[in-house]
Amino acid sequence: MNPLIDHILKLTEHRDRDLLELTLSKAMIALLPVQRVVIAYVMKGEGGRRWLEAARLDAGGGGKIAAPVFDFQTLPRFEESADRVRCLKERQIVEIAWAGEFGPRITLFPLIPDSHNDDEGVIEVHSAAPLTDDAMQVIGVLNRVYRNMYSLLQYSNRDALTGLLNRKSLDDAFYSAVLEELDGVPDALKTADSIEHERRHRVPPNYWLGKVTIDNFSLVNDSRGHLVAEEVVLLVARILNSTFRTHDRLYRFGGADFVVLFHCPDEALALGAFERFRSNMERFNFPQVGRVTASSGFTNILVDDSPGTALKRCERAVEFGQIEGGNKVCSHLDLVRRGLLGEGARVGGTELS
Repeated sequence: MNPLIDHILKLTEHRDRDLLELTLSKAMIALLPVQRVVIAYVMKGEGGRRWLEAARLDAGGGGKIAAPVFDFQTLPRFEESADRVRCLKERQIVEIAWAGEFGPRITLFPLIPDSHNDDEGVIEVHSAAPLTDDAMQVIGVLNRVYRNMYSLLQYSNRDALTGLLNRKSLDDAFYSAVLEELDGVPDALKTADSIEHERRHRVPPNYWLGKVTIDNFSLVNDSRGHLVAEEVVLLVARILNSTFRTHDRLYRFGGADFVVLFHCPDEALALGAFERFRSNMERFNFPQVGRVTASSGFTNILVDDSPGTALKRCERAVEFGQIEGGNKVCSHLDLVRRGLLGEGARVGGTELS
């Protein structure tokens, strides 16, 4: 089979959005005389824009892929890479040569050339010599296939009503909550299965999962009707979006339930984020309904967690808050420490009774 066609097929076989950049990088390394491929996105958050390197792969082996959950403040600032900025603003190829006309260079390509939304990024190709016309054509073809798959998977991972991520996309993000180091693998050709296995055993500290449930939602649905209830759900999603950071992962689980997956240094700051959301909900005037509140429960992600086990802890915290009258934020850790759930506190994977 033609090698280019083979790599195109690999790109189109993916159902995991977070492996697309790795597969695109592998294709370029395998098909082109290049030394390194970097795929970087522009992320927006408090304090401006920053660069997230979604994939970095070397021809000699080694590299890394980034998780969809990360610490925004540690990323390089947008303005620190003038050449990447120029590539995006001019929406054209930018070449950086530092050793003469035929010497080594970095060639930058707009990742999504026709993008008019927030999906901005660059492909950064390091080579020992100028790229040939054939190489440029191969990069263009692979980028176009990548762009089509990216759009398709983005659409399939979203809730139709709110635009938030949907439930089936949580598993991949949960297990990807770590910056994967791929050192020591010949030609950096790890399989998707081996990467997934590593993800399931390497969950970093300071990642949190929270569940948000609209209080008394069934009463809204029964008394005001389905359309008004849907409007409430949509407005709650907007409050979530305006409260949490752009790089936090927000999910709708159907009905009155939402989930947040995010990085945060400690429990107090995580509590503060959910308290801001609770306050924003309490103050908002919902058309045809008036005051609507929500209860939230959150937990830290442990090394041996699955999405299901972490969600169960969140659900217990939400249930406790609703039993106490609703409009509450409850930390599962705090409830356990105070003996209110009858569970032993856990540190890492160890239970402390």
